[in-house]
Amino acid sequence: MDFIITTARLKQHLPWDITTMQHRYGQLRKFNFMVFMTAAMLSIWSGSSFSAQPGSTGDYVVQERPILTAVTLGGTVIPTREITLSAQSPGRVEQIAGEEGDAFEKDTVLVKLNNEGLLAQRRAAMAEWANADATLRQAGVEYQREVYSPNSLKSKAPGGMGLPFMFDDMFTEPMADMMGKADSRLDRNAVLHNYSIQIEQARNALVGARSQIEALDAKLRDTKGQAPFNGVIIKKLVEVGDTVQPGQHLLKFADTNTLQIQVEVPARLVPGLQVGMVVPSKLDVGGWVQVRVAQIFPIADPSRHTVTVKFDLPANTLTGAGQYAQVEIQDVNSPAKYLPVIPRAAIVWRGSLPGVYVLNNNRRELRLLRLGNTYGSEVTVLSGLKGGETIELNPQPGMSSGWINPPRSQNK
Repeated sequence: MDFIITTARLKQHLPWDITTMQHRYGQLRKFNFMVFMTAAMLSIWSGSSFSAQPGSTGDYVVQERPILTAVTLGGTVIPTREITLSAQSPGRVEQIAGEEGDAFEKDTVLVKLNNEGLLAQRRAAMAEWANADATLRQAGVEYQREVYSPNSLKSKAPGGMGLPFMFDDMFTEPMADMMGKADSRLDRNAVLHNYSIQIEQARNALVGARSQIEALDAKLRDTKGQAPFNGVIIKKLVEVGDTVQPGQHLLKFADTNTLQIQVEVPARLVPGLQVGMVVPSKLDVGGWVQVRVAQIFPIADPSRHTVTVKFDLPANTLTGAGQYAQVEIQDVNSPAKYLPVIPRAAIVWRGSLPGVYVLNNNRRELRLLRLGNTYGSEVTVLSGLKGGETIELNPQPGMSSGWINPPRSQNK
């Protein structure tokens, strides 16, 4: 009786009662039980999944894609810019900047010829220019004297105190003009015209001398072969001391930082190409890369019936000028073929033979393939596989064919 009364009083002072505590304790036990069962199921499922595919990181369903018929053409890697320096005048090679492979900046003198003969001719031309300049100044002085002091040369003729010439100026010439036997004004104009012609001839001689100097300066510049752009010497054709003639090649200079592939494309494949199009290319050094159509020549070679096409290589490509390269061009005249395409990560090699592990009915089967072209991380399959089959990705080393999950024995 006292216990019941004490419990009743305790219920009045506590914020919750015993029944509520028991209810909440039961809910907590149910929640813990559910968490435990969930964890157990997850552990069982994860263990069974890992035991189903040991060493596997997934599978892949083979898909077939339309692949156009590609024609592989061989070409040559060439520099984007290449020049050949030739001699413009006879002379002796006096200087060569470096050897094959040496790099030089723009405007650097690469080769220099002896120019002593040209310098001697320039000095002679400078002397002719000085003489022409003196003649021009003398003709100008003569013209000015005739303008301001007409007939001054006649006053220096022999005579007594110049009276005969004064008599002619005062009486003889005016009387001749009046009688129509002479025209003093016309005579004066003729004299002035003669002096002006002398000035014009002296000026023309000065221009001719200056032109001769400019021509010699151009020849002197031609004795120096300068780099028109940043690049390297790719081939020397002469050595220091060699005597050369006009038109003889001296060296080859190229910009090897930007490279191209030059290919002779049959005329029937040219309609499938456009400037700016990207096509796959295989290099001797560097593997597969994507190249862009840079230039398509407007006419075909009349003897080989091919069109020259240039493809831009990506920057920093591991190749060099003169190396062999292949370019794949789609033949738009042939229909597309549907071929299986698989990731390269699924391929395993048995010696030199490629293969994949095909998953079928809880079994793993190694199947050898015949591969086609590679496009990035994928490769086409020519034979050994068909669309819809499931293959294993990233097979682990040492994996072999057989059961994925061995079947359980029926006898216990």
